Amino acid sequence: MPEILLREALKRGLEEALESDPRVFMMGEDIGEYGGAYAVTDGFLKKFGPERIKDTPISEQAFLGAGIGAAAAGLRPIVEFMSISFTLVAFDQIVNMAANLRYMSGGQISVPMVIRAPTGAGVQLGATHSQSFETWLAEVPGMKVVCPSNPYDALGLMRSAIKDNNPVLVAEPALLYGAKGEVPDEYYEIEIGKADVTREGSDITLVSYGYGMRPVNDAADKLASRGVSAEVLDLRSLSPVDMDAIVASVQKTNRVVVVDNARRRGGVMAEIAADLQERASEWLDGPVMRVGSIDVPWPYNRGLEREVLVDADNVLTAVADGYGL
Repeated sequence: MPEILLREALKRGLEEALESDPRVFMMGEDIGEYGGAYAVTDGFLKKFGPERIKDTPISEQAFLGAGIGAAAAGLRPIVEFMSISFTLVAFDQIVNMAANLRYMSGGQISVPMVIRAPTGAGVQLGATHSQSFETWLAEVPGMKVVCPSNPYDALGLMRSAIKDNNPVLVAEPALLYGAKGEVPDEYYEIEIGKADVTREGSDITLVSYGYGMRPVNDAADKLASRGVSAEVLDLRSLSPVDMDAIVASVQKTNRVVVVDNARRRGGVMAEIAADLQERASEWLDGPVMRVGSIDVPWPYNRGLEREVLVDADNVLTAVADGYGL
């Protein structure tokens, strides 16, 4: 299979949708003439024109609200935020409107829209541009939230998100836009809500998503060199979460470390740890171990930022502290 970058996989999914469905259009800051902050929409304005590719003013609340209205009227908008940190400006529209309209209208109004946003730290964008608010939005009923860790998943999840009749947040790890991976030419989709066991193992389960899969995979390699067999599970979807897959893996390995590349406090892995305590405690040989980034504002300084961001050593420390492996 050919290898492509994660940003190229996203671009392919968006381009397919624009070509095949006249109801699809895109809105966002600098997505047209500039080609997108991370070059995902480069060339789209020339190919599809200003009716389909709309550069917006710097007002996230306004253009997200316009997207909700367009979706309710029968179109299928894709709204891009330059950073997931900027969703704060539009949280009322996202949470109170997009996520609730279908329920509040008794199913009469659907909001089939995709919200795209770079997420996460590690690219020296400072405290106000490095947040991981996919963990917040995963708590909102009516929203679906996905976060790919590789190009294959990015394309498959984007295809499913665009076809979904609910609002879907596609959180795109900023550190992984340049990551390479194999993507087949044949069409495929990835079901939202299905995790992926990317590595079979018998001694311990490591769970993460998005950028967190990089330190998890590095930790699994180091454990293997010590004779410890780690099973690695990529959530892919934060809402809904595939708890059945996590529980099944824990029943096999009897040990688990959950890794959130966002801050440890209040992350989605805290909820997963609580569910595991309820559903799988009798299979566990020790505590559910949680790993996350340090609970401080994101530093701009590269060395400090790397110190705060979760890494493989943090995962290995949790494995040793929880299970002595």
